[in-house]
Amino acid sequence: MTNRHATILHRLIAPGLGASRADALLDTMVVHPALLGATGDKASRALVAQALNMLLFADLLDRVPAAAAYVACRIAAGGTVFHDHGAVRTVAIAGQGALPGGEAAILRILEPLGYARAGHYPLDRLKMTGRSYAQKDMPEDIAQFFISELHPERFGPEFEAVVRRVTGTARDPLTPAAVDALARLAAEGTLPVAEAAAILPVLVGCFDRQHDIPALADYEALKAASAEMAWIATEGNAFNHATDRVADVDSLAAAERAAGRPIKDKVEVSGSGRVRQTAYRAAEVARDFRLPDGGVISRVVPGSFYEFITRDPLPDAAAVEAGRRLDLGFDSSNAQGIFKMTTAA
Repeated sequence: MTNRHATILHRLIAPGLGASRADALLDTMVVHPALLGATGDKASRALVAQALNMLLFADLLDRVPAAAAYVACRIAAGGTVFHDHGAVRTVAIAGQGALPGGEAAILRILEPLGYARAGHYPLDRLKMTGRSYAQKDMPEDIAQFFISELHPERFGPEFEAVVRRVTGTARDPLTPAAVDALARLAAEGTLPVAEAAAILPVLVGCFDRQHDIPALADYEALKAASAEMAWIATEGNAFNHATDRVADVDSLAAAERAAGRPIKDKVEVSGSGRVRQTAYRAAEVARDFRLPDGGVISRVVPGSFYEFITRDPLPDAAAVEAGRRLDLGFDSSNAQGIFKMTTAA
């Protein structure tokens, strides 16, 4: 039997988590055996993608107490968690300091890891656009990313001016060494394990707020027009939510509701009927805001949350055409319903 600490995946995630928490995470999350047992000195793009998802999942558990409690209950009952997808919010606007506008800030990380666009979802009620990205080597087994872009120009010039003021101080956390490593990963499909482990904390740092703390007046102006942009003002590109793929989301939701946990009142059902989703309400987090006199004040605002999803199989003909078994799609109506979880904590 392979020593777990000698596997590539453990060597990738342990530097950021510590050996014991890396062990616990590997026991918690469903990981494809080909990734779980891989050894050697080269990390494939699929392994780096899996490691990034695991580190981001762990970060969300640190920030969302309800998610951590749910996962702890699952493990105590002898279960596991299948991370289906993570969601990231961006702003489709140029001039965000040193940060590329919109989803480009995230795609420059995901594409070298083998991700490609899988779906496009208008979120017109929110003045946003959503796009899903799946890992090409193992699309059913490695978590997808759902990246949304908010379109400030659709709200009017005053709103857009506030957005520019809030995001204009953004820094770019992607270092030249990480850029070079990602370019080589994109070209060759692998990186030395030590180098992949070294850049992973930099990649994780890209999923955070990159701009300065917002002025309270600007935050209130954004919140009046868009709960989603107000969320971005305080949380940036952090994981908006992580998602457990479960066998029966309806039964799970009923059980969580009966237990008094902070779950959504309804399950969102896609137009096809094959994708069903629900979620906990967003965590309440304290965030700082700037005052006109230069002082700082703290307010409780919505943070991230945890989602649950059930994916039914595709019809036989569609499954053959897609080269996979499950319906990995999303749904614009579902997404807009789930986004409401951060409207108010």
